[in-house]
Amino acid sequence: MDHHTVPALVPADPAANATDLLIDRVKATPDAPLFSVPSGDGWSDVSAAEFLRQVMALAKGLVASGIAPGDKIGFMCKTSYEWTLVDFATWFAGAVLVPVYDTSSPSQIHWILSDSGATAMIVETPDHFSRFDEVHSELSDVGPVWQLHLGDLDKLAQSGTEVPDDEIERRRSLAQGADMATLIYTSGSMGTPKGCVLTHSNFVELSRNAAVAMKEVVAPGASTLLFITLAHIFARFIAVLAIHSGVKVGHQPDTSRLLESLGSFKPTFLLAVPRVFEKVYNSAEQKAEAGGKGKIFRTAAATAIEYSKAAEAGSVPFGLKAKFLLFDRLVFAKLRAAMGGNVRYAVSGSAPLGARLGHFYHALGITILEGYGLTETTAPATVNIPSASKIGTVGPPLPGMSVRIAEDCEIQVKGIDVFKEYWKNPEATAESFDDGWFCTGDLGTLDDDGFLTITGRKKEIIVTAGGKNVAPAVLEDPVRSNPIVGQIVVVGDQKPFIAALVTLDPEMLPTWLQNNGEDSTMSVADAARNPAVIAEVQRAIDTANSRVSRAESIRKFEILDTDFTEASGHLTPKLSIKRNVIVKDFAEAIENMYSTPQPTQGLSLS
Repeated sequence: MDHHTVPALVPADPAANATDLLIDRVKATPDAPLFSVPSGDGWSDVSAAEFLRQVMALAKGLVASGIAPGDKIGFMCKTSYEWTLVDFATWFAGAVLVPVYDTSSPSQIHWILSDSGATAMIVETPDHFSRFDEVHSELSDVGPVWQLHLGDLDKLAQSGTEVPDDEIERRRSLAQGADMATLIYTSGSMGTPKGCVLTHSNFVELSRNAAVAMKEVVAPGASTLLFITLAHIFARFIAVLAIHSGVKVGHQPDTSRLLESLGSFKPTFLLAVPRVFEKVYNSAEQKAEAGGKGKIFRTAAATAIEYSKAAEAGSVPFGLKAKFLLFDRLVFAKLRAAMGGNVRYAVSGSAPLGARLGHFYHALGITILEGYGLTETTAPATVNIPSASKIGTVGPPLPGMSVRIAEDCEIQVKGIDVFKEYWKNPEATAESFDDGWFCTGDLGTLDDDGFLTITGRKKEIIVTAGGKNVAPAVLEDPVRSNPIVGQIVVVGDQKPFIAALVTLDPEMLPTWLQNNGEDSTMSVADAARNPAVIAEVQRAIDTANSRVSRAESIRKFEILDTDFTEASGHLTPKLSIKRNVIVKDFAEAIENMYSTPQPTQGLSLS
């Protein structure tokens, strides 16, 4: 199959804008909790009606401060209740929000605010303000600057008490579906970030159709705890969908407190990137290893995966079922409890999850609905849904979306969630479309049922000197799932063989070292040269190599003494690797792997 379309389930309303989603929610369930905010050791609910009241008050403050319809407001804030409050208040004031990642550097802040033409800025913390202030003098268009840590949101709300309700109603009604709702800049993994113009219809039509398609996930009584940055479209769309569907939302930006918050909030579904699911699994495995139960955990995990595959095929043998039920009581019940005990579904995106983890969590009673999308598609273009799910794929198109596979295997999409254009960049816009289809730059296949499988990224395909085409993700994903591996970058373009740069996970490394009889206090630099660590990385690479041909396999690798991070400039805010930056910064290490007769750190045995 080379194309597949799923018709929209909800008639389009070209006049509707994102504010209508909140107005309709308040009409339907004014007293139902729409958010919960931290309160002591617990949570305090905020009803739909109360949220609307706060949105209106803040919108009035923005109007009183001089914000005009169409003005762009930069916003730099961690994932929090205030994020969505500001988002909707901006819409109600008739303005446009321009998100800035809370980890952005001064130069990135400067580019986004200057390119977008933002006329105001909101920051959360003193650190955010400090980074913004470094470039403030170069941003002559930016007028008012508000700081959450100084209580400026409350001051804004108080300043707008004289603005009449009718003015807010007028302003919120100005935007039509085709108008700009937000200007979101790409993460910059492939170069300078581009501003994506997302429309009100992108949010409205996608929310309304996704709510029907995923009705089991966002059913009455559903709740979720957001910890992914709301500056990224993935979490932001879920936040908007939650308001439309009446899902109760909590927030926890500090991932070190995630398990604690899951335990108290007890969400019914989660939103996460694959790295989170990998870390939960690896932490559980290493904890079991430390307690002398590592072999039991691995046997339990293998049983869970086998059980899930059998269940998906339609028949679970009696012996396997009995074995699984035993492990479910001994092992898996504790994992479910650690995640709050109520999680039934998880939505995964931004990178491939892998069938192994998909089956593992499915056996635990947590269905991971893997999806696919970009900033340009308002997040999900395809997604597995409870009624139509295949582990290992990213699902069929959402209602209102079409997917086709071009002759070169590129994934192309069109439909209700495809962005309008790149801001002030008609050349890039024209290059990104082929007869109305958005060209994603990703490679994939569609099966006979219309389920999409991602096979790689067009610009990342490596062509060896021997002419072999290699998709890095096929090798990188299984290696990255190893508990001590932080990141891996496969290289080898126009080289005689495939090689890889590997970093160690500084969080998991001490536990692994202790579990394997090594000094748990050794530095990452020392661990990179440790024979036991090298052997463990070798095992991970051999596992990956077993899935590909000899010509595609990793022949050499080097373990670096530093990790790739967002702060180092090697990861995007959504934790995708900046391949071109890494290849440039570590050019010497890469060249050494090809110029030395012996491997720098390891030689693949496959």
